[in-house]
Amino acid sequence: MRVMAQMAMVMNLDKCIGCHTCSVTCKQAWTNRQGTEYVWFNNVETRPGLGYPRGYEDQEEWKGGWVRTDNGRLKLKAGGRLNKLLNIFSNPKMPKIGDYYEPWTYDYETLLNAPAQDTFPVAKPYSLISGKQINIQWSANWDDDLGGSAEHATKDPMLKGIEDKVKFEFDQTFMFYLPRICEHCLNPSCAASCPSGAIYKREEDGIVLVDQDKCRGWRMCVTGCPYKKVYFNHKTGKAEKCTFCYPRVEVGIPTVCAETCVGRLRYIGLMLYDADKVLEAAAVEDEHDLYEAQRSVFLDPHDPAVQREAERAGIPGDWVEAAKKSPVWKLISEYKVALPLHPEYRTMPMVWYIPPLSPVVDVIKDTGYDAEDKDNLFAAIDALRIPVEYLANLFTAGDVRPVNEVLRKLAAMRSYMRDINLGRDPRAEIPEAVGMSEEEMYEMFRLLAIAKYNERYVIPAAHGEDAHALEELATDCPVTGYDDELMDGSGPFGEGSGRGSTTPVAVENFRMLQQRQTQESLVSGGSKQGRVNLLNWDGKGVPAGLFPERPAEGVGQAADGEGSEGNR
Repeated sequence: MRVMAQMAMVMNLDKCIGCHTCSVTCKQAWTNRQGTEYVWFNNVETRPGLGYPRGYEDQEEWKGGWVRTDNGRLKLKAGGRLNKLLNIFSNPKMPKIGDYYEPWTYDYETLLNAPAQDTFPVAKPYSLISGKQINIQWSANWDDDLGGSAEHATKDPMLKGIEDKVKFEFDQTFMFYLPRICEHCLNPSCAASCPSGAIYKREEDGIVLVDQDKCRGWRMCVTGCPYKKVYFNHKTGKAEKCTFCYPRVEVGIPTVCAETCVGRLRYIGLMLYDADKVLEAAAVEDEHDLYEAQRSVFLDPHDPAVQREAERAGIPGDWVEAAKKSPVWKLISEYKVALPLHPEYRTMPMVWYIPPLSPVVDVIKDTGYDAEDKDNLFAAIDALRIPVEYLANLFTAGDVRPVNEVLRKLAAMRSYMRDINLGRDPRAEIPEAVGMSEEEMYEMFRLLAIAKYNERYVIPAAHGEDAHALEELATDCPVTGYDDELMDGSGPFGEGSGRGSTTPVAVENFRMLQQRQTQESLVSGGSKQGRVNLLNWDGKGVPAGLFPERPAEGVGQAADGEGSEGNR
């Protein structure tokens, strides 16, 4: 047993409303620089749909991830060292800019300077790459809210074999949102694909990063990643990817996407796993066994033997305590309601998902039956508008059994809690029907529905002997120097992290924000000046410049209850 620690995330898809707040704040914090206009470390996809980049799940086309050979070994689907050597100066297996989208802006000057006229002026779109006028045909969320169903969603690779079960008429179809970040895999194919060894997995917390000094821009990592979450920066000639907001995580506060999530659907915690079992689990013969194989890699932090091995491996005691309280451990291994995204890629992903239950309730309501009754809910799972087979293609390599079990647990929880909320006696037979006790079901409900900040995010701070470059990250970022014009007012960690910043990205800032976030009361904005850096804004208070100033009472508006005629 070789115990290692891994930061992981679970997202509850039943709570995602598709507001894209996570995408926007991540964009502002990490990819608001030249060369990253088309890059979204976090994006929210509407399913069914083609995703971003377009059709990224078709590995027969893009050759991402691993495949198992006849002798039981794993090899990269894109080929080994000889194949990479032959294609090192021309990598043909990667999405083009059209598969992402050509970033654009609008001719706002036309709107601002147009004289009075009978027709309203139009701001035409112009490419941020060529500067020429373009016709917008695709973007990072083009499938959003069924906007392109008839043309695009029917080509979703996950519909293969179940096309007849999914209806795309607007009055019959169902859609849900799928937020995606880098999976920070236990067996990352992007790292194995890199000829220069620039992509590495941090030993202390498992976060996968790109060493900008070592990166030579071969772009083999883009091909190797089956989730297509590694991007090429055409300005710097380097690869970039989601960093799991490691400057924040190192001091115990969550990622920007999790911090700003409106639906509070993200959970972050520490997982302990046996590194010696990863390769064996990734190489199981039957793809349907990959989900259980990966769960078998995780170690119970409450086990004294695991604790002794963790101490022997140099994992700090407070990290083991954090692993015991980890919401990710509870959702994956105790309650068993979280599932990995595309385990068939054999990368052992560490961002897991709780599949949506909402369509079950909708189906029952349409029939006129009680939508919260246990028996009705269980019977309706097989009658989803979007079949369980589709969810299985996403999360369990096509095996419907684990998905059914998860949906039954979520349905049972909904029925059990309804009796409690209505003042009726709780029925013990409901949790028993899904193999849970009443206490376990109530605790699962608390975690999924009303968990507090400290329960959703259990992130141990990095120790001094493990932390790398915690101090003044902005002044030592390897990207600096490639984008001098932009760096004068902005930096690689957001608008407040450049040379002219008045808000340095220092470990002290993050620790202060951690203390603020654990307080029950709101804190006023403080004395920040200049632009607001979303990377180290904690979501509390009102920093100067973030929101319009509120007019004084009686100035420009009537007092409460005395609205003027013109304002009604």
